[in-house]
Amino acid sequence: MSLIRRYNAADFVPKRGSSVDTATLARAAEIIERVRSGREPALVEIATSLGDLAPGGKVLYTRDDLATAEKSLSASDRELLRRIADRIRTFAEAQRASLRDLDVSVPAGRAGHSVAPVDAAGCYAPGGRFPLPSSVLMTAITARAAGVQRVIVASPKPTPATLAAASIAGADMLLAIGGAQAIAAMAFGVHVPACDVIAGPGNRYVTAAKKLLAGEVGIDMLAGPSELTILADDSAEGAIVAADLLAQAEHDDDAVPILVTTSNLLASRVESELHSQLMTLPTAPTARKALANGAIVLASSLAEAADVCNRIAPEHLEVIVRSEADVLPRLRHYGAIFLGQSSAEVFGDYGVGPNHTLPTGGTARFSGGLSVIHFLRIRTWMKLDNATALASVVSDSAQIGRIEGLEAHARAAEKRAAR
Repeated sequence: MSLIRRYNAADFVPKRGSSVDTATLARAAEIIERVRSGREPALVEIATSLGDLAPGGKVLYTRDDLATAEKSLSASDRELLRRIADRIRTFAEAQRASLRDLDVSVPAGRAGHSVAPVDAAGCYAPGGRFPLPSSVLMTAITARAAGVQRVIVASPKPTPATLAAASIAGADMLLAIGGAQAIAAMAFGVHVPACDVIAGPGNRYVTAAKKLLAGEVGIDMLAGPSELTILADDSAEGAIVAADLLAQAEHDDDAVPILVTTSNLLASRVESELHSQLMTLPTAPTARKALANGAIVLASSLAEAADVCNRIAPEHLEVIVRSEADVLPRLRHYGAIFLGQSSAEVFGDYGVGPNHTLPTGGTARFSGGLSVIHFLRIRTWMKLDNATALASVVSDSAQIGRIEGLEAHARAAEKRAAR
């Protein structure tokens, strides 16, 4: 029995659904309202009933608690987290340096913008089957690089590595609660200061809560199941392609691993390697289920293969082809791209530099991955002090105000001419 279905490019239609189902939205809404109205007692009750907390368990870890956890790690683990943190920080700080204030001449004066961080950021990290200290580093370090003064991490049942990652990332505290209740707590300031922006991946209840609270707080994105698309020709090694597909597939049952290739021979080699590598993979039960969501898509040319990838608009896109110049100009939609056989997607997961929190479900068509931009605001300003040049601005503003039927606008403009 085939582990993964094959399609011809013309017949392949990417499956896209809502980032979260209506039943989950309804349950998340109930949790959010309980936290909003019941505050700390309700938050702890929900977290305890859902298994985030043991009865009487520690709800909040202070900066000192996080520092103690960091010291408790083995030297090798501590240095590993610090190396990864340094790489993430270097990239995020370079991003921030590229975003500059603006000051430009306009009629009658000058205008521009300033780039300013939000005051407080909430950074969520999953804590289920696979606690992800890497997600703590990706979110909290990026917020700090943006200039955010107060950084709060939330993660249920945090491991020592998760607590240490929060310390290394410079977090002020960690809320040991997950799910919709954690998102609500950070939005409303329950047990932690209220946050202006909430970022980070989570389960469907986290995503539902972010969707419901968007507008009350800023959110980074609505992340669905993890995705990898590999575009490859006959120069790719089947064993490497299969390994990368399995690395994506082991995330969870709903992950979406896809190979788009111009080589029927590569497709067969990858299928054979999937069977072989699964035999010794500890996470094989999960990976097998995820492979059933995936596909091997056979294209007649690199141009057709690129078109398929654009239709998918995947979270992660690996390109393993003989000539990247033939295909790169055709690729338009992806969260992050990994070029060449050495550039494994897992290196992006583990902090070579760019952020691993990325758009899923085709939303790469209109959004990008987490960056310092999510924690910043562009605030514009204007100063008009050239009285001679101001006359034309007054005239134009008054005229368009009257076209729109807003007489007070027109008169407010003309008051400047009368001064």
